[in-house]
Formats: sequence, C-alpha cells, structure tokens
Amino acid sequence: MTPAGTEAARFAADLIRIDTTNRGGGDGRERPAAEYVAARLAEAGVQPTLLESAPGRANVVARVGGREPGAPALLVHGHLDVVPADPSSWTVPPFAGEIRDGVLWGRGAVDMKNADAVLLAVISQWARAGVRPRRDVVLAFTADEEDTAQFGAQWLVQRHPELFEGCTEAIGESGAFTFHAGPGQRLYPIASAERGTAWLRLTARGRAGHGAKPNPENAVTRLSAAMARIGTHRWPVRLIPTVQAAVEAIAAAAGRPVPAGGFCALEAEELLAYLGPAAALVAGTIRNSANPTQLSAGYKINVIPDEAVGYVDGRVLPGYEQEFRATLDELTGPDASWAYAHQEIPLEAPLGAPVMASMTQALLAEDPGGTIVPYCMSGGTDAKHFARLGMTCYGFTPLVLPEGYDYYAMFHGTDERIPLSALESAVRIMDRFLTGALTGAHD
Repeated sequence: MTPAGTEAARFAADLIRIDTTNRGGGDGRERPAAEYVAARLAEAGVQPTLLESAPGRANVVARVGGREPGAPALLVHGHLDVVPADPSSWTVPPFAGEIRDGVLWGRGAVDMKNADAVLLAVISQWARAGVRPRRDVVLAFTADEEDTAQFGAQWLVQRHPELFEGCTEAIGESGAFTFHAGPGQRLYPIASAERGTAWLRLTARGRAGHGAKPNPENAVTRLSAAMARIGTHRWPVRLIPTVQAAVEAIAAAAGRPVPAGGFCALEAEELLAYLGPAAALVAGTIRNSANPTQLSAGYKINVIPDEAVGYVDGRVLPGYEQEFRATLDELTGPDASWAYAHQEIPLEAPLGAPVMASMTQALLAEDPGGTIVPYCMSGGTDAKHFARLGMTCYGFTPLVLPEGYDYYAMFHGTDERIPLSALESAVRIMDRFLTGALTGAHD
C-alpha cells in the first residue's frame, strides 16, 4: 500500500476503536473521536476548530486554503457517530478495529469512519507533498448524524454559519462505491438527491373501560386499524429526475431497452424486476414510503385505555410532500390523528453541474470501465442542514470494491467491514477530485 493508503487504514482503525455509539435522544459522545481528528489535522498543518454543542457532543471544522482564493469554496463533510452494535452477533468485536486478511472490521468501517479516515489521509498527503486544492476546501466532522443532527450539523448551521462562508457546494455520504450488477457491470451511484424525513406520531383516542366489556370506542383498535392501513398502502411510482436518470442508466448498462410506454408506466414490482440486481439502487426511492415502527398503549391487560400512540417512519420524495400529507390524512381516517415527530426536507441537486462532471471524471480515471449512475438516497444525511446555507449537496464517498463484496448491505449491518484496497482507491479518487481543475462551480 502507498503511505496515504496505509494512513487511511490506520486512521480508520483508530477511529473505530473510539466508541461513538449514538443511541438517540442525546445519548452519545463523539468528543474523543473529534479530538483525534483535530490532532491529525493539526499534524498536517491545518488549524482545526473543535466545537462542543453539549457535553461530549463535539464537532470539528477546518478550512484548507485553495490556490485560487476567489473561487467558491467546497464543503466536504462526514459524521463521527455510529449506530449501536450488539457484540454477540458479530464475528469480531465491533469496536476492536481489527484487520484480517486485508479487510478492516468494525462499526463505522462503512458508515462512515472509513470516509473520515480517507479525508484525513488526503490532507496528510497534501502536507507532505506541498499540494493545495484549487478552491478552498472546508472540512466538517460532525456529531449526531445518526439521530437528528441536533448536536451536529443542525447546530453548526444555526450557531456557526460563518465557518462555511463561501461554500457553494457540499460533498458528503453516501455514493460512488462499486455496485456489481452483473458480469462486467460495475455501477458507481453518485448521490444527487435524498428523500425527506417524515417521522410521524399517530394518536387515537377512545373511551376507557373494563377489558371484559364491549367497547366500540377502543383506542387500541382505532390505532391498529390506522397503522394497518398505512403499513399496507401501495404508494404509486413517482420518478423524480434523479431516479429517472438512474433507471435509464441502469437499464442501458444491462442492455435493456426502454419499455413501451416508458418506465413510469410500470408498476413498482414490474420496474424493479425489469432492472435486475441493480434495482436495489432505486428500490427505496421510486415512491414515497411510510412504515409503522412503534406502538404504545395501556398500562394493564384488563383496562382499555383512552389513548393509543404509534410511530411511523415516513420518507418523502422531492416535490411530493403535499401528496404524502394528503395520503396520510386519508389513511389515518376519522378515528386517529397524526403529526410530525421529526421532519426534514428532501433534496435534489442538478445532474449537469460542473462538480458532478468532476466527480465522474475522478471515478472513471480509477475505473474506466465503470458506469456512473445518478442516485437518490432513501434516507437522510447532514446534507439537509448544509443545504439551508444555500449549498448544492451531493453524496460522494468513493470506493472501488471487489466483486462479491456487498457494501450496499453493510450500512448499519452486522460484521461491517471494508477492504484496505478500497480505502487506498478512495484516497486516490478524493485526491484527484479535490485537486482537479474541474471542481470549481463556475468553470
């Protein structure tokens, strides 16, 4: 491995060994990882700013000056927190940062301490070689992305917007990894959109009473009926421009013609079957969704409560927020009400922007036989908050991956791991992208 590739592996392993589990509701501690990142940046001659939004909830922001001070700045962001991991279900301890047979294991190896480490390795490489990017690059390593971003990107945007002065575009998770769709079909999905978050609280009210007596005004029954309608609803196919372009690129890579009537004429199941294995890249974004996730009611088995509460994880495509709300009004019916427990905006960025061309160029220089596919993320990222500062946001954490490695399934999964060769390729691609002549917004 190259020195930078070796550094990326070491940085990633070190970060994995720092347990930054985010259990939600404010239960998290990213500060040790933030201090580690700040130390590595300082070693590379970059002045880090460490900001703590609450005890233990720390973020790091730094700016690397570009060769052309007048050019618009670029934000590159990654989060330091990880989701919980149950050690009993893992092959290796999830926070051991263990390397086996050229593969790094641990929680965060995919989401997303690997990408954080790659950025640190690129910056370290620049320091050794005396390299500077063409435009200012602002680096942000955030807390709380795996929950609401209240202690991370949201807080930074609200309290310290000056740190992102001049940033017109932002690059974050996730995308630009190899998706093996079949023999010779290597797809690289670059994210240019993401669905909005619509976490819902449903409430049904009724008449309290004895569990042994008939009660047509049972709050539990009313809530259950509403949740069942939501859970079984078949949302219509809605192809936003990013997903339409993705579907066309996937079909073309597989050598399949546009079906009669176009892709929009197909039912969801027909469309996914037509696209083959690569349908996984769009399966979660061809329509809105709402999945019941939690139920809460009552305090004793023989007492009918007067209230029942449920939670639904809703996700909304750009441009279809009103349709989502109207559908929820219909599905909940007259006996239940709903409100947002947490809401975040959907995003969609232009596919024809120069920065998109630059990302494409950097990837194809590493794998000339690959195919770039626009990508809409089914969930959300910190991009939603940085977009509020006027930035156009993309997902670009590049990795060239071997066949048989299902990176797409590793997010939040058991035995999360990443080949060291992929980290080395990521350093080359990010270096090429960040120092290239095409990364300016006005080239």
